[in-house]
Amino acid sequence: MVAQERPSEKNAHGAAEGRSSSEASGDGAASVAQDPRELFLATTPTRLFFTVAVPGALSMLASALYDVLDGVLVGQMLGATAFAAVNLAMPFVILVFAVGDLVGVGSSVPIAIALGAREDDRANNVFTCAVLGILVLGALLGAAFWAAAPHIMRAMGATGELAEMATTFLRVYAVGAPVTSMMFAVDNFLKLCGKIGHSLGLNVFMAGLGAVAEYLLIRFGLGVFGAALGYCVALAASAVVGMLPFALGRYKLRFVRPRPSRRLVRQVFAAGLPAFLNNVAGRVTSVLLNTALLEQGGADAVAVYGALMYASGMVFPLIYGVSDSLQPAVGYNLGAGQVVRVVKLEKRAFAACAVLSVSMASAMLLFPAEITRMFMADASDAILALASRAFPLFSIAYFLRWLPMATQSFYTAIEEPRFASLLSLVSVLVAPVVVLVLLKPWGLDGLWLNMPVATLASTALAAFMLFRLRKRLRGEA
Repeated sequence: MVAQERPSEKNAHGAAEGRSSSEASGDGAASVAQDPRELFLATTPTRLFFTVAVPGALSMLASALYDVLDGVLVGQMLGATAFAAVNLAMPFVILVFAVGDLVGVGSSVPIAIALGAREDDRANNVFTCAVLGILVLGALLGAAFWAAAPHIMRAMGATGELAEMATTFLRVYAVGAPVTSMMFAVDNFLKLCGKIGHSLGLNVFMAGLGAVAEYLLIRFGLGVFGAALGYCVALAASAVVGMLPFALGRYKLRFVRPRPSRRLVRQVFAAGLPAFLNNVAGRVTSVLLNTALLEQGGADAVAVYGALMYASGMVFPLIYGVSDSLQPAVGYNLGAGQVVRVVKLEKRAFAACAVLSVSMASAMLLFPAEITRMFMADASDAILALASRAFPLFSIAYFLRWLPMATQSFYTAIEEPRFASLLSLVSVLVAPVVVLVLLKPWGLDGLWLNMPVATLASTALAAFMLFRLRKRLRGEA
């Protein structure tokens, strides 16, 4: 929790009554549009959930649909080898973007709490330093991955055309890293200003532009280079469009003369560490699994795992979108001392995440061949046989995976990064690696069961953490 004293604001009931009065006079919507505090502190929890979380989930859905379409375009237009190459490179591409999540999420928590406590100058300084930090770190990380790309693919066991395609794909993203990484923070900044609809529109714009650009570039014969370039163009253009109103001073957050400090850097990195670890540790696990799959099942097994990951990309962003969209609301209410409202908001978030996760588990369980063919029109009988075995086993994880994800987001929002980081490490690195070793004698079945078994461990930890947090929040309320 933050150490500074939180100024007292209207209680939740009084705020809600004031909001109702505004609506009765016909200017409630305008009030919400003008001041994000009114949105986050005065709107009733259920209405706030639908106002914030639903558009946030739709924003992530737009991005997720493009990610799926990206896989479809590569698999359908370039074939199974290109699809496998993209899947080999994708964990490292996500690492390139991890800096945007690290600083974007990490800065959002202190910004939201500062705005809730009416400390606008402090919020603007954190915002300005965060934007500069993303540009610098993106450039450094991009340069490192450009140089390391061919060595990484060789170390994973990729050779020939597979290695060449994967290297090309990663290097395109490395070049665009300073600008494209910004898009992963712009979404957070827009939500902090109450611009929920703008965030949704920007993600839809990015998805549409990316789909068109990628299709045309592949059609012009640019292969995996065109696939990567199309998405980079869309991300860069969306980042510029999203940041322009901030540069013009039209939103709540404004650029000021930056005043960086060690305390600020520690605060941002601590708050963003869970999301960063989720990206980094998750990609390390993916690399280990891809390497094991390549060894035990060849390119076919890697391609099936790619289909599993793209299918996962339909539900994980939705869960993340619901949880992440509520973080500003949680921060505002935490800064204003409204603990009861924080608990009510999170109850709605957990319920929504559970419904989304179980729905995806059912789809993966029932339609393995159909999902696989969506990504690979030329899928062989061997690939379809692997998918029919892998999807039902893999789907078990989704019946529980929502709980660790929602819990991690909750702990991040209330500035408890140590516990959020612990849960992240257990969920996406420690448990999967331990299970990878334990289930190695099971061959490919052991690899397909990696996430379900690891999820059992992380779910138990998340349930324990929530039980302890519940007792503490009751005392603070």
